[in-house]
Amino acid sequence: MRVLVVEDEVNLAETIRDGLAGEGFTVDLVHTGVDGLWAASETPHGAYDAIMLDIMLPGLSGYEVCRQLRAREIWTPVLMLTAKDGEYDQADAFDLGADDYLTKPFSFVVLVARLRALIRRGAPQRPVVLSAGDLRLDPVQRRVTRGTDEISVTAREFALLEFMLRHPGDVLSRTAIIENVWDAHFDGDPNIVEVYIGYLRKKIDHPYGKTAIKTVRGAGYRLDPQGG
Repeated sequence: MRVLVVEDEVNLAETIRDGLAGEGFTVDLVHTGVDGLWAASETPHGAYDAIMLDIMLPGLSGYEVCRQLRAREIWTPVLMLTAKDGEYDQADAFDLGADDYLTKPFSFVVLVARLRALIRRGAPQRPVVLSAGDLRLDPVQRRVTRGTDEISVTAREFALLEFMLRHPGDVLSRTAIIENVWDAHFDGDPNIVEVYIGYLRKKIDHPYGKTAIKTVRGAGYRLDPQGG
């Protein structure tokens, strides 16, 4: 198993390399974001089984390296290593296409276990930008576009559209939408879903003569994978 380690703390990087080598891994080691992006991009496709990527790197941050890899449709599993432990830092990492997240200091036993789990799961293609036809949603940049037009949406409308785009073609019940877009303990009027579906239709469908969001009578709503 071949792993790329991108870590600017030289002593830590060498410790990781030596430890992984002892576990039977082949390790390539670089210390900057620029070198990490180059190695992950230019090494023959599929050569790396996983990438270990520090967030705070010189040249390019780990966030940016991960974003650019996914934009280039390089889906090698990425394990982020960082001294940051805030939930928003983790959310940023996952939104950019990372597969797992480990906070320093960490147990080497846990590191190896996480790495092996990533490699077992492999690298299915998972575009960071969600799309249905010419309707696109970028979770990182918080942008919604239809063709070349950028569409202004509220935070709740964005969350609703993202949930539907992550389940294209599926019939989503009002309950499922409330639990995932509002809160599992939401005790307001469940008709709020219909209200926000209406808001979205007025922005992403009606001006373009589209019907991406369809009502399934008695069951819920579904997003047309072709964008309507």
